[in-house]
Parts: sequence; C-alpha cells; structure tokens
Amino acid sequence: MTMGGHVSAPSVISRATTEHIAPAERVHYWEDYNRRALVGLSCTSYAEQGLLARQTNIELGGLRLADIAGNAHAIERSPQTVRSAPKDSVFATLLLKGEAVFLHEKGCLAATAGELLVYDTRRPYLFGFSSSMRQILVDVPHDLFGQAGVEGGLPGPMLFGRGTAREGALVAALSSVLGELAASRGGLLGPADGEGAVLRLLRRLTEERTGGRSGPDAYRSQLIVAEDYIDRHLHDPGLGAAQVAGVMDISVRHLGRIFELTGTSPARHIVERRLVRAYQELTGPGARETRIADVAHRWGFSSQAHFARLFRSRFGLTPSEARAEATK
Repeated sequence: MTMGGHVSAPSVISRATTEHIAPAERVHYWEDYNRRALVGLSCTSYAEQGLLARQTNIELGGLRLADIAGNAHAIERSPQTVRSAPKDSVFATLLLKGEAVFLHEKGCLAATAGELLVYDTRRPYLFGFSSSMRQILVDVPHDLFGQAGVEGGLPGPMLFGRGTAREGALVAALSSVLGELAASRGGLLGPADGEGAVLRLLRRLTEERTGGRSGPDAYRSQLIVAEDYIDRHLHDPGLGAAQVAGVMDISVRHLGRIFELTGTSPARHIVERRLVRAYQELTGPGARETRIADVAHRWGFSSQAHFARLFRSRFGLTPSEARAEATK
C-alpha cells in the first residue's frame, strides 16, 4: 500500500507512560491500560520510585506489536486472570534489553537480551524483569498462528536464541524486521509485507524446534534470511545474488541451491519482488501523482525502458496502463 509515492507505515494505535502518574497509582494505571490495549494482567513493582514504564501499540495487518520499556517489575496472568480476562493469542516477545525469567506451569525459562520467547496467553504465566528492560511483543491471534505456525498449535513456551546457528540467524532476522516496524517507519515493509515477514520467521523458528519442517533444514532457514534481506534492500540498484551471498557468508552457487526450494533463482526472485512493489505503488493511493520514472528508480531499475518491458511481461499491462486502470 502506498501513499504519496511511499510505502505506508504501520499504524500506531495508542501510547502510554506512567511517568506523569503519581507513584502510588502507576501500577493500577498500567494494569488498566494493558487490560484495554493488550492483555489482562497484574503487575508488581520493586523499585523505590514505583513502576516507570512506557508502551506503544502498533497495528500490523492481523497482528499487533507492543514496544514496551520499563524498570524492574513483574507481570502475571494467574489462573484466575486467564479465566476472567481471556485472551486467545500467541505472544512472541523479543527481549532487547535486560534479563527476565518466565515462570509457567511446567517450569521456568531465563531470557537475556537478543532472545525470543513464544508463549500461549491462554495458559497462566509470570514474567519478571530484574532490571531496566525493553521488549517488542508480537500479538498473534490463535487462528492466524494456526495458519502460519506449527500444526497442532504451540506445544508450550519456547525460548529461541541459544540453539543452532540457523536459529540465531532467524532470530536476528526477526529482530531486524521488528526494529523497523516498531519504529513505525516500516522501511520497505508496509503492513501486509511486515505481517507476512513476521509470520514466516515465527513459522521457521517453531518448525526448527518441533521438527515440523520439510526439505533440507539449513536451506529452509537460510532461505527466509535471504528473502528478508532482499525485501529490505530492493531499493538498492546493486542488489544481486553476489551481494546477498556475501552478506550471508555463503557462495553464490550455494545461494542458488537455496532458492531451488522455491522453484526460482535469486535474480528472478529479486526482479519479481521489485515488480510487485512497483505494481502496488502504481495502483495504490496517490498513484495519479506518481511518476513512472520515479517508481522504476525507487525499486532498483536503472532503465525505465527495461522496467516497462518486464512490467508488461509480468502483468500484461504497461506501467502507464496499470496506473490508468487504478485511477479511473
């Protein structure tokens, strides 16, 4: 989706901070805000000055993101809260700062900055932060997680980041995507593309852990990393197989083998993604004021004539015709 020739950014729904709330009222304020904006919970603060926290909630297609920062505190969804304030979601929490413990009915997980915790809001838990913290939380409705996740649902809380090199690469890719989206600038990812990228990465991670994957394990993990890098660098005219392979520290030949899983090549995948983005821009809001030469340049095509030929071959219309059809 475009607006004035730019990819639309994710939409900020609400923001809150306890900074200007009286210390004695901060916990109540935070619990009330989260009940309305995210999930029902109870909160405990261990700091002398009380709970100092801030939160930004962002809409991303069918997903919600919550960028949360604060001092030492704990939040809990007790069995009673789970019953009285039901929430039918899977949460994926990327810890960007601090250390945390996650207590659940079958044990305890310890997380540090850079790690990802995935858990079910229908089950009781306590999430405690021992010092100042920041996390980006992805709220995935269960039906959406079921479509993109592991068959049979989430078997239990999962912590990612300490496992294989493939797992580390996937968490790093997800961190990069979420960082751009949480900043509400989107980069080259509009809401629909951002939602798709997040769900693909979560699916790969849960597949890696549960054995629900198919195909060569390393190839499938490397594919999602390569696709993520390509989507975020489509504007670069020099983007090609050599650049992607260099960033991933693999050979161009190996990159080609990775893309065989999709039935295409890295070069064809890059062209396809660029053409799709250009088509979205030429047929979206603001298309009437959009210059075709600017669109071609923005999506990495050095020649407008070459862009026009590829566009017509792909969509059966010239760029001018596609824009005219969309703006009738």
